[in-house]
Amino acid sequence: MLGHFYVANLLKSAGASDFAFLVAQGDPLVRSLAGSLVVGAGFGFLVVWLLTRHMRRAAAQNASQLIEVAKREAAVSAQEVKQKAEEEIQKHRAEFNREYDRREIETDIKLREIRAHEESLGLLDYQLEQKQERLARENAAIKQARDAIRALSKSLRNRLEGVSQMDAEEIKRTLRDEVMIECQDELRALRRQTMEKSEQELQRDAQRILITTMQRMASKPNNDITATIVHLPSEEMKGRIIGREGRNIKAFESTTGVTLLIDETPQMVLISSFDPVRREIARLALDGLVKDGRIHPASIEEFVARARTDVETNVVQAGEDAVQRLGINGLHPEIIKLLGRLKYRFAYTQNALDHSVEVGQLCSLLASETGLDPNIAKRAGLLHDIGKGIEGDYEGSHAMIGADFVKRHGETPIVVNAVAAHHEEVKPETVYAGLVILADTISAVRPGARAEAMTSYIQRLDRLEKLALSLEGVQQAYAIQAGREIRVVVSPQQVTDERAAEIAKTLRQRIESELQYPSTIKITVIRESRFTETAT
Repeated sequence: MLGHFYVANLLKSAGASDFAFLVAQGDPLVRSLAGSLVVGAGFGFLVVWLLTRHMRRAAAQNASQLIEVAKREAAVSAQEVKQKAEEEIQKHRAEFNREYDRREIETDIKLREIRAHEESLGLLDYQLEQKQERLARENAAIKQARDAIRALSKSLRNRLEGVSQMDAEEIKRTLRDEVMIECQDELRALRRQTMEKSEQELQRDAQRILITTMQRMASKPNNDITATIVHLPSEEMKGRIIGREGRNIKAFESTTGVTLLIDETPQMVLISSFDPVRREIARLALDGLVKDGRIHPASIEEFVARARTDVETNVVQAGEDAVQRLGINGLHPEIIKLLGRLKYRFAYTQNALDHSVEVGQLCSLLASETGLDPNIAKRAGLLHDIGKGIEGDYEGSHAMIGADFVKRHGETPIVVNAVAAHHEEVKPETVYAGLVILADTISAVRPGARAEAMTSYIQRLDRLEKLALSLEGVQQAYAIQAGREIRVVVSPQQVTDERAAEIAKTLRQRIESELQYPSTIKITVIRESRFTETAT
């Protein structure tokens, strides 16, 4: 029964529930079959148990082997990990040591710098303390001296008040006036001494430079003036020049712009004109007409046109020759042409173009001696009288007209100012203007430069001085610079500063209206008070 029950349970657990039910009911066939199954099951159970036991033992052995292998592998892995860890630790330790050493070195350097700064700061503090102590001692000494001065001043004030019976304010004013007078005398003497010393040195340098320059300058004496007299082959030619009812002379004068003076002088005709170029054109045309013999209005126009062409060619050529002689580049063609017109102008028989070239050479030499640019200097010297070549339609002096002309044709401000200031009508702005003034004076007053009768020259200077002396309040008058400047000394007791300015203006007006003079005249009125004392 128990075996049947065991089989039924086994079958039920195996999933044969119907067959298990039949065994439980006691069916014989089923029970016999179940008994066989029980025996087979027992044998099978035994086999399964043996197999299971064997498998368990094999599994245990495999497990123990795997565990041993795992332990060995784990030990190897642990050893490797430990070794790697130790290597990493050593590596990080080395890096840490290097970083630590570097930072320790940097820290040491910074500490040294800090110590050096502390030492320098300590030294500065020590020096500052020394200076403060010295300043304190000096302040104490100054304060002590100031107190002593105040005490002395107070005692002196009291003594003065007691002696002079004056109050403090009166004493202050008196002392201040006396000190001012004494200081002014000393300052005036010191200034006079300094100015005299400086003037002497300047005069020595100027004399040296001028002598050196004049020794290097070799120029010819006065030039031949262009003739304004045309010689005729016979007296009969005068009538042919005049023509029937004066038509030839009228045509000639209207075409050339000059005046023909035909008088009783034998075989001679005088050409009169303020324009030297027109005068030269008329001279050439009249010479041609006289040589040709055919004189009538048509031939007059022909010869005048031919003479004008020749003169214009000569003018340009003369200007280019002057520029080439000085080696100047970049001049405007109109400036060169106007320079050539100076060939026909003269001042006391001195040719204006040759005078300009000579002034340019002198300016170049003076600039070389004084360390200036000789090219700028000779450019300004050559152009200084260019205003004399401009026709009389412009108002103003030749210096101002020439300066405006060269300015309009591209010259630099240095050259423009030198041209405008060479007669000191405007203030010289550069040293080059002073060089032009000096060179112009040297060229004009050198021996043989200009021909003027000594008597007329002296008379002109004498008239200029007498005209100045005729004014009320004038004590002395001196004509200097060859009559280009007059210096007037007035009485300081009779003439005030405003009256001195009026005297200068009145003298200028009288000179312009009463005298004949070349170029310009500079008027200087001097009003001076001098106080002199002698100590014994």
